[in-house]
Amino acid sequence: MLGFLVRLLPFWVREPLLILVGSVFGVRIMYLAHRDGEWVAAAIGLVFLVFTAVRVHTVARALRARRAPAPAAAVAPAAVALAAPAAPAVAVAAEKEPNAWGQAVAAVAVFAALGAALWLGPHLLPSDDDGASRAVSCAGGEDEELPGAYRRTPRAVTGDELCNALNRPDLAQLLGTPAETATAVSGTSNTAPLTDGKVAQPEAEVQFDTYTVNVSVTYNELSIAQYVKLMEYGEETDVRTLSVLGRPAVLASGHTMKIEINLGGGGSGGPVEQGPPARTLSVALDAKDRGGYCDITVWSASGALPDDSALLDIAEKVLPTIPDRTV
Repeated sequence: MLGFLVRLLPFWVREPLLILVGSVFGVRIMYLAHRDGEWVAAAIGLVFLVFTAVRVHTVARALRARRAPAPAAAVAPAAVALAAPAAPAVAVAAEKEPNAWGQAVAAVAVFAALGAALWLGPHLLPSDDDGASRAVSCAGGEDEELPGAYRRTPRAVTGDELCNALNRPDLAQLLGTPAETATAVSGTSNTAPLTDGKVAQPEAEVQFDTYTVNVSVTYNELSIAQYVKLMEYGEETDVRTLSVLGRPAVLASGHTMKIEINLGGGGSGGPVEQGPPARTLSVALDAKDRGGYCDITVWSASGALPDDSALLDIAEKVLPTIPDRTV
């Protein structure tokens, strides 16, 4: 359909338009092919440039033909002799041909205006988002049956509510990677291990290309002060106590666990291994540190970690948005 419409255009509009399109696309594709080392793209760009060269040759030949003087038409003497003397002379006005250069310039100007509109449109038109759109959203868990620990804990938040609090549109910016969007999110209403299902421990996780953020809330009677003492006997390193939102908190480093699961049915999978390093900020649930805490953990597959300020920024943004759940 587009080719048919192009063929309907006058010669001096169609040809300059094709030359402009071919040259722009050809040069752009060749540049990208050189930058990325893609030889297939280079061949496509070469085809565009060859097509453009053919159109330029066609226009040049047409211009030379227009500039060449047309041979004068020979008038036969017999035809003059046969003309009646009394017949009125009829002047035939030669049809004025359109200006070829004017049409070419107009075609180039129109195409340049369209290209500028397409190029500048996204920058000039108002955007509906705030510059950090969410790639994925949390799944609703209204019909999820919660473990009994959540019914016995008046303020226990669910995994879905925790996921919505963590999956903020500015989370990537808080991590120092504002150009990234979340690739996967999840929220689960778990219970703490080794508690026989009596301690609620909801969990949420948001994955980006660079970092993964995990937030869990443990509703037990362990205070941050007691937690710090336990760290002295554990494998946590680089421990630092501080205050976040007026609550006792502690920063510590550790390692994630790497578990290989065989889904082919041929075995139980590989052994549990040590995963990449992680940085965790644990914050008490209240200022008096009467028990319970929230863990905010960040890690990456490459082993790189953001600054501690990123964890503090996430805590100051996320913790106030975690809703309290009544019985």
